[in-house]
Amino acid sequence: MAPTPSVIDEPSHPRVRAARRCHTRTGRVKTGRFLAEGPQTVREAIGAPGALVEVFATPSWLDGPTSMTLPDVPVHLVTDRVLDQVAETTTPQGVVAVCRDVTVDVDRLLSPAPRLLAVLAEVRDPGNAGTIIRTADAAGADGVLLTAGSVDPLSGKCVRASAGSVFHLPLATGLDESLLDRLRSDGLLVLAADGSSSVTIDDLAADGALARPTAWVLGNEAHGVPSSYAQRVDERVAVPLYGRAESLNVSVAAALCLYASAGAQRPAR
Repeated sequence: MAPTPSVIDEPSHPRVRAARRCHTRTGRVKTGRFLAEGPQTVREAIGAPGALVEVFATPSWLDGPTSMTLPDVPVHLVTDRVLDQVAETTTPQGVVAVCRDVTVDVDRLLSPAPRLLAVLAEVRDPGNAGTIIRTADAAGADGVLLTAGSVDPLSGKCVRASAGSVFHLPLATGLDESLLDRLRSDGLLVLAADGSSSVTIDDLAADGALARPTAWVLGNEAHGVPSSYAQRVDERVAVPLYGRAESLNVSVAAALCLYASAGAQRPAR
């Protein structure tokens, strides 16, 4: 749809105020909407059927090199000052989209039977969570499940850290420890990333275990995988450290674990 000819220049405009509700988790839950900010993320939103609701863009962005063909949704021209109010970053890149909630029910995520999953157990940092979602997407995972106590994957920082991967693979939220029992009963090997374990990903790769359908449980940044989750897994697995670093960032550990499984599973896939 072509943008309306008039430019919104007041932050109090009803559409602007409605979009700003997406800045909070409460607002996102009540409206069933979230924000995709910047050309890259908006481009990925366009590729997700039915995700886009409306777009706020500055005239300079529409005339610039990162502009793109927008689908048939309302496009609001706004001043830079107004876009600053819609966006969550301090230096927005000219375009912000309002999108429909893309999370799914866990039953839908687990059907058909997945081969590779990431489970975020009380991961609270949006940058880490978004990076793990992006990595899971790149590794060909079938979905990401976030437990209660984890960050909202549709928060602005998480969406940006995912580089649009929130639109590529299923996400389910608000889950509890019983999820791991279900995954095991469904035939998945459930592994917890735990730096203190004597079993390493190299050990599992050597004996062929990583070729099985697998769910990797990644834990809280400060405390690791919560004990209520760790006691329900098949194995706790460490990424070996050969230098003097005390530990790995959870998103880095997630990348190594997911790619170890993805590589082992490639012949089966």
